[in-house]
Amino acid sequence: MKIRRILLISILTIVILALLAGTGVVLYFNSYLPGKVAARSFPQTNGSLQVAGLKDPVDVYRDQAGVAHIYAGNAHDLFFAQGYVHAQERFWQMDVWRHIGSGTLSEMFGKDQVETDAFLHTLGWKQTAEAEWEGLGPESRAILQAYADGVNAYLKDHSGDALSLEYSVLKLINSNYQLAPWTPVNSLTWGKAMAWDLRGNIDEEIERAVLLKTLTQAQVDELYPEYPADHPVIVNAIGVEQPNPAASTAAATNFSDAQMLTQVAQNFARLDTLLGPMGDGIGSNSWVISGKLTASGSPLLANDPHLTIQMPSIWYQIDLHCTPKSDACPYEVAGFSFAGVPGVVIGHNDRIAWGFTNAGPDVMDLYIEKVNPDNPNQYEVNDQWVDFDTRTEAIAVAGGDPVEMTVRSTRHGPVVSDAYGDLMDENKFNDPEFKAFREQAGIELPENYVIALHWTALLPSTPFEAVWGLDGAGNWEEFRAAAAKFHVSSQNLIYADVDGNIGYQMPGDVPIRAAGDGRVPVPGWTDEHEWQGFIPFEELPYTFNPEEGYIVTANNRIPPADYPYLITSDWDYGFRANRIVEMITGAQVPIDSASIEQMQSDSFDANGQLLVAQLAQALESEKAGELSGDEQAAWDVLKEWDYQAKADSAGAAIFETFWSRLLQDVFADNLPEDFQPEGGSRWLEVMRNLAEDSSWWDNVSTSDMVESRADIMRQAFAETVTQLREEQGKHPADWQWGILHTATFKNQTLGESGIGLIESLFNRGPFNVSGNEAAVNATGWTATEGFEVDWLPSMRMIVDLGDWNNSLSVHTTGQSGHAYHAHYDDLISLWAAGEYYPMLWDADSVSQAAESRLTLTP
Repeated sequence: MKIRRILLISILTIVILALLAGTGVVLYFNSYLPGKVAARSFPQTNGSLQVAGLKDPVDVYRDQAGVAHIYAGNAHDLFFAQGYVHAQERFWQMDVWRHIGSGTLSEMFGKDQVETDAFLHTLGWKQTAEAEWEGLGPESRAILQAYADGVNAYLKDHSGDALSLEYSVLKLINSNYQLAPWTPVNSLTWGKAMAWDLRGNIDEEIERAVLLKTLTQAQVDELYPEYPADHPVIVNAIGVEQPNPAASTAAATNFSDAQMLTQVAQNFARLDTLLGPMGDGIGSNSWVISGKLTASGSPLLANDPHLTIQMPSIWYQIDLHCTPKSDACPYEVAGFSFAGVPGVVIGHNDRIAWGFTNAGPDVMDLYIEKVNPDNPNQYEVNDQWVDFDTRTEAIAVAGGDPVEMTVRSTRHGPVVSDAYGDLMDENKFNDPEFKAFREQAGIELPENYVIALHWTALLPSTPFEAVWGLDGAGNWEEFRAAAAKFHVSSQNLIYADVDGNIGYQMPGDVPIRAAGDGRVPVPGWTDEHEWQGFIPFEELPYTFNPEEGYIVTANNRIPPADYPYLITSDWDYGFRANRIVEMITGAQVPIDSASIEQMQSDSFDANGQLLVAQLAQALESEKAGELSGDEQAAWDVLKEWDYQAKADSAGAAIFETFWSRLLQDVFADNLPEDFQPEGGSRWLEVMRNLAEDSSWWDNVSTSDMVESRADIMRQAFAETVTQLREEQGKHPADWQWGILHTATFKNQTLGESGIGLIESLFNRGPFNVSGNEAAVNATGWTATEGFEVDWLPSMRMIVDLGDWNNSLSVHTTGQSGHAYHAHYDDLISLWAAGEYYPMLWDADSVSQAAESRLTLTP
């Protein structure tokens, strides 16, 4: 359920009442809030502040991009100050994220979030984070506690609209909302939320199981093709000698409850509305180039993680400097952090640089568990009935009574089919449209069953210990030692150092299965599909100073074909990776930072090369009818297109609309409504493999003919021309991709309210942007929903190992989370134009470029 629904129910009532009383509410939202109230939350960034809890003075410089550079004499004060600065700039964002992580959205927004909270309680992120806290060593505990103390030092003197403008609106919904102090566990739950956001192939697992009800295995395999042999892998040679103890073929499953699995997918989608979608093509780019290929002779490292579009940016850029650096305070690091978590996640220190992309291993499995028909508190394990593990939890609800729920778990994990409307037999959430699941099912299955989730992220381990290790690492060995602590979510880690080395390491807990390949839900009542442990860290893919002189990761396949372990069957299909490799190997001159800027902004659509050629055959064949005047004019534009999806490109507007129409025309008649093609790299590969005489081209709803590829392509092209003529006028040369493909940066809560007066306070856009879902400049859109950007390069970073001061960066919105602050949206235009600002490093450069200096004193 979207937070938008909360506000439509809660705020709309208030707005209507206010409008009935007079038009003053319009002035309140359009003038008073932005003009008088917003500035109350702007933090002090100049002068001096006395802050209890510090040991020594701390200097915080902010440069012209609003990036904070913190200088402290000890590690405690460094992380204390980071917590203080994060709270100054982003506390609303931090507060919402901790409520998501703890499953307490109803405390903030009321009863309409109970269902979402029930799912979050079922997953048990907070319990896992609490176990992680108990298992941490003293150094990690000290970092988290110092950070939390810094956050709370700011909260001590700030509340309500002095903390953030959003709280002025929240009090209209929940006047009794009380801020709780920040705790280390609040930071640790962030790791669970990010693990969900980067969860891997669980959606594909559900989709395959549903499709097998109506399609043959061969048809499903066509929709999930193998990774293409002509696209690159990340690591070409790995010295792994251990044989694979697990088979890598899918086990047959003799049951399929399409309706239950569809509902599980919809339940997972509830979190996607908060944390962002996970689907084909969503990922990131990173690459590192050795000095033998660069103009400076030193390595260059590039990274641009692709995450959900949001306001403010998911990243807060920051530098952390120990003065002086020592064994007791080993941090001198710059880069990108998460508000709510201490340390720098991606960036560089004084010796090494690193970047992340999602590795996407299959670390989630769905198990069908048989339930005892005579005792619903038991499930079957190897012919024995055993009790579910249960816990009772209360969901606090703003303006209402607490809601109690019971969470059941099996040996595999939480029962995820227990807490959602359409899956339940009891109307726990008083849904007026509720239907008991038993009345809807009617599919042959075990008489009684539930679905449990086995997921590595529900085992206690935090990625942030790895992050703090990276922040202080000085060489390849220390980098790998830090990476070994990265259990969930598994990342592609690229590396470079000032000595000229480059490297790559995949870390993470990747299960070894007794049977099967995790592609579909499996029976849980025997040990046939149990996990047998994890791939040993030393046998996970890595490379150091590869012969090629570069390493490229773009969520593509990691190991070569002879790698003995299964990581996943659901890679990104490598179109972005292939393009990056082409640009590196095709460079006519040594590569420099300017070259990488152009690469990160490259909007080349490899799909266009293939499909425009096929469309030419369809339109220009002897069997084709004569094109209309509009169609001919559009075709004249498209056939001259350079395959770059630039915002001002008419050819891109025509092609991307054609691509969306083509997917619908080919597959809508064959696939369930909830599983229509959304675009992305998988569908590019599906279409690339689709033979001219494939049965998929035929429209099964037309009984009097069998359509060919040419028929469907001509149909999709005609629909494209009609659509664009209606939307952008009668002259195809004037059509623009950016008019269709816009980015609107939305506050994830109040910016989704559906109330224009409120949304205008916090949202910014739309902005016409270049790129598409399979370009290096990956501004993603969902074909079933339109062309609006829903995920994007959340930041871009270029690190020069020869001179840190030559490093460049940009992220999507601005450093500040305060609406109407100068640094709230000042980076959007730079980001959209593919421009950058310097990642200032040495103290002299920082002080000379500083727009403010704040000294925090004990």
